[in-house]
Amino acid sequence: MSALYFLIAAVLEIGGCYAFWAWLKLGKSPLWLGVGAVSLVLFAIVLTRVEAEFAGRAYAAYGGVYIASSLLWLALIERTRPYWTDLVGAGMCLLGAALIFWGPKLFVSGQT
Repeated sequence: MSALYFLIAAVLEIGGCYAFWAWLKLGKSPLWLGVGAVSLVLFAIVLTRVEAEFAGRAYAAYGGVYIASSLLWLALIERTRPYWTDLVGAGMCLLGAALIFWGPKLFVSGQT
């Protein structure tokens, strides 16, 4: 379930930040700021649903998901093809995120 929350949080955060980008960089209506603010609030709420004992560990693991999701946004929404180095880097980040999130349960005795 945590993976689903991470993905939903990523869409909300990237969408919220993109709304600010659209207003400031693309000259879109200031109404985009309201959409962006609501999206970022929902992002914060969704991220609290992740099943982790510590917020810092959840946020660190989410970072890898955010990076990979940002490249997906780049490809699907902005219609720009990621470089191979982007994809390798995102894969490394996801591997690191998995180690941060599940490593203590798998490899560190007495840790959660």
